[in-house]
Amino acid sequence: MVRTRIALVGLGMAVAPHAAALRDLSETVEVVNAYAPTAARREEFARRHGFPVCDSLETILTDDSIDAVGVLTPPDTHGDIGRACARAGKHVLLEKPLDITTARAQALAEDMQAAGIRTGVVLQHRFRPAAVRAAELLAGGTLGRILGCSATIRLWRPQSYYDAPGRGTYARDGGGVLMTQAIHTLDLMLSLAGPVREVSGFVTTTPLHRMEAEDMVSAALRFENGAFGTVEATTAAFPGFPEEIVLTCEGGVLMLKGTQMLMRRQDGGVEDIAPDEGPGGTGSDPMAFSHACHLAVWSDFADAIGQGRDPMVTASEALKVHRLIDALTESGRSGTTVRVMQ
Repeated sequence: MVRTRIALVGLGMAVAPHAAALRDLSETVEVVNAYAPTAARREEFARRHGFPVCDSLETILTDDSIDAVGVLTPPDTHGDIGRACARAGKHVLLEKPLDITTARAQALAEDMQAAGIRTGVVLQHRFRPAAVRAAELLAGGTLGRILGCSATIRLWRPQSYYDAPGRGTYARDGGGVLMTQAIHTLDLMLSLAGPVREVSGFVTTTPLHRMEAEDMVSAALRFENGAFGTVEATTAAFPGFPEEIVLTCEGGVLMLKGTQMLMRRQDGGVEDIAPDEGPGGTGSDPMAFSHACHLAVWSDFADAIGQGRDPMVTASEALKVHRLIDALTESGRSGTTVRVMQ
């Protein structure tokens, strides 16, 4: 079997679940090289994960044997690195978000498409077994039409988390709780319930955090299919709780709580998926979760390259949650109801 040859760019906090996933995929995927601009970070990565490292991005870009690059750097660098990889003919898997603004994200998506390479985005909550089964149940029709959909993201991040340079800023991260944490649950919500038409909400930064961007959001939603809903998102909810999505349907209710699923139909039908063990990154350690979903992301991405198809979450698909976040932020700042751009 010919293995897909992968390189990684960016070896910071986010790299651990990716490295663990790629080790598990060693029969079908080979990590050829990994790069970070800091020597100490490269050395630590090599020691901890056992993959080869290099001291130049150019080494990766000029290696014609490399099929794809995982870009795990801060959001404000995604455009330059992603385009460089695309120009070198590499497929690209980008950590979320695509970029720090929707305009930049859309331009990047268009440039990647024009380059003729496959682009995936790491929005791994869609790959949770509970989320996959929920999508199947909704598509099967036994729950009927969606009447309401609410998403609740009550997480905890201590001030030390935001003390890291650039974290929680618009210049590096593109925002606060919406762009960095809630984006995963909001993306999953959209994939299940469909697009949101308009939002009306509030955003703030609580006294618990010294940061530029928001750490608390509350909003009402109207979906394109006529359903109503709400969003609540914060990183000020000590000690942190599993995210929830509740879909109220004509025939019953479907609830996702972290990695758990509960389905109750009016005709007596019941189906549950038990939650994974562990805190799930809800509290002060944002990386305290299983790498199983990252494994599924990388497996899908490698298969997409081999099969000549798009991965499950493309750049154009990821733009949908960017536009919803824009509308939530604009509504919170203006105090008006805002139409979500499609």
